[in-house]
Amino acid sequence: MSKPYIIGIIPARMASTRFPGKPLALIGGIPMIGHVYFRCKMSKCLDEVYVATCDRAVMDYMRSINGKAIMTADTHERASDRTAECLLKVEKETGHKIDIVVMIQGDEPMIVPEMIDAAVAPLLSEPGLQVVNLMSELDNRADHDDPNEVKVVVDRQNNALYFSREPIPSWKKGAKQLPMLKQVCVIPFRRDFLIKFNELEPTPLEIAESVDMLRVLEHGYKVKMVKVDHETYSVDTPADLKHVEQIMKSGELLKLYS
Repeated sequence: MSKPYIIGIIPARMASTRFPGKPLALIGGIPMIGHVYFRCKMSKCLDEVYVATCDRAVMDYMRSINGKAIMTADTHERASDRTAECLLKVEKETGHKIDIVVMIQGDEPMIVPEMIDAAVAPLLSEPGLQVVNLMSELDNRADHDDPNEVKVVVDRQNNALYFSREPIPSWKKGAKQLPMLKQVCVIPFRRDFLIKFNELEPTPLEIAESVDMLRVLEHGYKVKMVKVDHETYSVDTPADLKHVEQIMKSGELLKLYS
């Protein structure tokens, strides 16, 4: 059996509501999208990495570092739509059918290559599985209460039961001894399921929580969660950027591409 062809796609747009221009915000002198791209390129399982963007400024930066980028429509409301358009364009340009696409959010500059490899692993060992998410523990109540952090609860096989921007599980009834888990936006899809996902009707819980993976659950599919212990923080605000920059200064990975 031949090795599956796996690519990473990093959707990025400048028109963020909470943080306009976020992809090119500097962390240690390097734009955030650059950190994500360089780190993804270190993954052992990815055959190639692309940035999917609708912004010329992002495209120009990617060209300046000899990175691969695909221009996409400026009408996409969800990262998965932008990722799917990029996927189809890559296939058309390269003539290479893709088996697995890993959607990696462009606001995860602390990602490490091993996280991507861990996320892809279940798709390589479980033929019936269609999509995987990473998760990690939240270590304080403030982050558990933060609506910018998507929380998740899982069953005994680490399949997602529910995602929410609210603090789940509730602390009101003795859940203090249970782990507080957050979604980490490294999401491998089987190629055909990503296309299908975007064709599925949006669902009430997905809309209420503003969490795409609830569409998968509400339509009866499983989302396998893989726990990682790496410290990561997504960047949603300028304050997040400063926090992440302080942490990343001492990171060993940064030295490999800065």
